[in-house]
Amino acid sequence: MSVLTPVPSADPGRPGGFRRDGQPHTVVSGALHYFRVPHPLWEDRLRRLLALGCNTVETYVAWNFHVPHAGREPDFTGDRDLGAFLDLAGRLGLDVLVRPGPYICAEWELGGLPAWLLADPRLRTGARGTNLRSSDPAWLEHVDAWFDVLIPVVAERQAEHGGPVVGVQVENEYGSFGDDRGYLQHLAEGLRRRGITELLFTSDGPTALMLQGGTLPDVLATANFGSRTEEAFATLLEHRPGTPTMCMEFWNGWFDHWGAEHHTRPAEDAAAELRTMLEGGHSVNLYMAHGGTSFGVWAGANAGPEGRLQPTVTSYDYDSAIAEDGTCTPKFWAFREVVAAALGTEPPQPPPPAPRLPAQTVEVEPSGLTLDTVLDAVDPVRSVAPSSLEDLGLLHGAVRYQTTVRGPVRAPLRLPGVGDLARVRLHSPDGDQTGLVSELDVDPAFGIELELDVPAGEHRLDVVVSSLGRVNFGPFLGDRKGLRSARLDHQHLFGWVQQGVDLTELPELDWSAAAGASGPGFFRAELTVDEPADGFLALPGWHHGYLYLNGFNLGRYWNPAGPQQTLYAPAPLWRAGANEVVVCELVAPGTRVELVEEPVLG
Repeated sequence: MSVLTPVPSADPGRPGGFRRDGQPHTVVSGALHYFRVPHPLWEDRLRRLLALGCNTVETYVAWNFHVPHAGREPDFTGDRDLGAFLDLAGRLGLDVLVRPGPYICAEWELGGLPAWLLADPRLRTGARGTNLRSSDPAWLEHVDAWFDVLIPVVAERQAEHGGPVVGVQVENEYGSFGDDRGYLQHLAEGLRRRGITELLFTSDGPTALMLQGGTLPDVLATANFGSRTEEAFATLLEHRPGTPTMCMEFWNGWFDHWGAEHHTRPAEDAAAELRTMLEGGHSVNLYMAHGGTSFGVWAGANAGPEGRLQPTVTSYDYDSAIAEDGTCTPKFWAFREVVAAALGTEPPQPPPPAPRLPAQTVEVEPSGLTLDTVLDAVDPVRSVAPSSLEDLGLLHGAVRYQTTVRGPVRAPLRLPGVGDLARVRLHSPDGDQTGLVSELDVDPAFGIELELDVPAGEHRLDVVVSSLGRVNFGPFLGDRKGLRSARLDHQHLFGWVQQGVDLTELPELDWSAAAGASGPGFFRAELTVDEPADGFLALPGWHHGYLYLNGFNLGRYWNPAGPQQTLYAPAPLWRAGANEVVVCELVAPGTRVELVEEPVLG
């Protein structure tokens, strides 16, 4: 029997509850993703969760974080050591809810699915469709192979074995995507077959369509929402009379997109909703309790009704109770008061605030390494039509596509479906023509097409495409990056040479080739600190790209788009003395890097 046991209500119209080890129990959980926090800070953040009053921590598992490239063994070391995170939570006295996916959403790159899946032709069903998240045999083959490795890590840490894991989720918000009941059943049976004996649950939005599509009769159903608690639970009870009621994602804050406003929610409003839940006898998981950071390339994207990309910023602060850098916000103290009153407990005090580095400004070195120089060193790949990043074996980065156009002709260059930002150069003896093209409308520097005036003869056309996060939610899941096609007016361009660099991690760079670079490229600076501490890095005057600290990818910046203007640089990434900062600028470089003491997220 599961340690955490659902107990139905005798009255079908009223919620049931939970028992833990036979005693009545209210789950007060906080979402905290191990993959969004450097592992030296896990204990600090978990202790803050305890100080908030939580008795449980919830985490997703991001498949692509463990297996970012095809053909490699899953990585469970360092920041990816899921077992160590679960063990630590248990030692601190927290129960754990694990949501292994395989799909997680979470505003995470491709909803946690590895991008290399998109290179498998068996999973494609058309220009914008896939067989992801279905009972298609090719998809199940990939999932089963992953779960064969992942689930034993979770199973051996279940409560029945003395571990902290008391519940495991079947898929994630599936009712918002599909209705393949056979797929859900396959996952549930696979979890049991691989040793999961504790509580199984699903989570979906509180609508009839979502609950019908995403649940299983013999698996606990929970709901995700941010307001109108009584209405949401009433809908859940209509579909599951007398069931224990839990909000698996109480959206007490929200995430941000590039080019949009920064989201905040008043602490009093969120605390009042939380009070309604707990006083009504419902269990809850605060999403997020601590958001953390989508370092590197891991921030995902949403898509509008027509598939227009809405890329998510690097920070996953989420306006949560525990801020991105661990600060206990006013929402923390408001939630702590509500939880303590509802449970009749007195939480411990949180750890003291982390020290911060003093502000300073440094100039980048006058010579940079141009992106073209780096790309020139890559073996070219030739194809008739342009190849995607996925087909080129790249997770995220920049690809230079080269072809030849013939003139004289004056016509618009169109890059339909380009993923995502394109820098165009037409080489001409009369002077190169350049421009920026994208289908996104969040940066005025980029147009949707570029008028080219091609002189007589043959001329080389370069299109350098850089990628943003892949869609993590909705019907457009499975978007591919790079150049989909190119047309001069209505005429398709064929015959391409491609050279790409993966920017997931800092690539090996030959700085001896650095020269006076004024365009896209790599630039270095040195920051000296007395002792490691938290800091925030700003790039005034730069446009868009990645920032690396001592080789670690802090994430994307995009100053003209905003709203985020600083990147969190936590203490474990610094070292006493000199620290190397490398900026990979993909549009127009600036001249300095600023270390500031406060984040600027909106």
